[in-house]
Amino acid sequence: METLECIRSRRSIRKFKADEIDDETLLSLLESAIQAPSAGNTQEWHFFIIREQASKQKLAEAAMGQGFLVEAPVVIVVAADLEEIGRAYGERGRTLYAIQDTAAAIQNLLLAAWDRGLGACWVGAFSEKAVSDLLALPSNLRRVALIPCGRPAGMPRKPEREGLEGRVHWEHW
Repeated sequence: METLECIRSRRSIRKFKADEIDDETLLSLLESAIQAPSAGNTQEWHFFIIREQASKQKLAEAAMGQGFLVEAPVVIVVAADLEEIGRAYGERGRTLYAIQDTAAAIQNLLLAAWDRGLGACWVGAFSEKAVSDLLALPSNLRRVALIPCGRPAGMPRKPEREGLEGRVHWEHW
């Protein structure tokens, strides 16, 4: 798929077919994710693959009842190592760069999934503590997103996008 077509046609998928996603495909998506830029090339991202129904149910509960997490064959939990980025960039690294870096990796993952005929959704509304407790994550790993992934069971309509007017500011000061 052409890059711009992939960007323009991608949708947040919240309904999934039961088809499993094999490890090779998942690794391909994650390989795309880690091609993202990161501050000072720190690459502080971590990816946790969740397939068990009971674990996905707990993730859905942690995500304020977003039940579509349970329907997805796989949920990828994306985390940032705050210690690692902090060694390089201090507080700014921990509070900003960690989020920027994982966000770039997540966008790559979403586009790679779409390119391969898979759907995914970027879920940011969840209890970090509940996810941390479920996965027994150390305190240095900040939980950034939950990404349910699978074959789409339908295509949502294209959401309205505002134009560039009022959003682009040329250097005129």
